[in-house]
Amino acid sequence: MFLGSLAAAALAATTANAATPMDLSIIDRAVADFTGATIGQPGGAKLPVDRRLRLASCNAPLDLQWFGRDQRSVQVACPTAGWRIYVAVDAGAGGGHGASPQYGQTLVKRGENVSILVRGSGFTLTRQGSAVEDGAQGEWIKVRATGQRTETLRAMVIRPGQVGIDLP
Repeated sequence: MFLGSLAAAALAATTANAATPMDLSIIDRAVADFTGATIGQPGGAKLPVDRRLRLASCNAPLDLQWFGRDQRSVQVACPTAGWRIYVAVDAGAGGGHGASPQYGQTLVKRGENVSILVRGSGFTLTRQGSAVEDGAQGEWIKVRATGQRTETLRAMVIRPGQVGIDLP
C-alpha cells in the first residue's frame, strides 16, 4: 500500500512540474547575459518579457541567438518544451551593439567584465568573466571565467562587453 501511494505522489509531483510555467525572470536574465546589457540600457532588451506569457517550464539550457539581419531581436528557445519567443533589443542612440565600430577600435579592455558566450549546435551558454587583454571586434583575446584563478580561454570579441566561442 505504501509503495502505491508513493508512486501516486511521484506521479502527481511530475504532473505538477509539467504544469509549472516558466519563470520569465530567467529569460530576462539570460537575454541580459547574452546581450551584455540590462533591460532598458542601450544594447539590452527594450522591455522585460511580457508577464502574461505562460510558457512551459524549460528543463534544458535556453538557446539564445540574434534574430534579424540588423540584430534588433534575440530569439529565445527551449528545445525540450518546444517554444520560441523574440525579445526586442534597444540599439540605443549613437551605438549599442548595432553600430559598426571603426576597424581596429578597442571594444574590450583588459580587466573589464565580459559575458562569455559558448555556442554550439542548438545551444548557447553564457558565463561572466573578465578580459585578460584588450581586443577589437573580431580579434581573439584571452579571458578568464569568474571564479577561475589560473585557467584562461581564447574568445573572439563580438561587441563591447561580450566575447564568444563557437563550438563545432
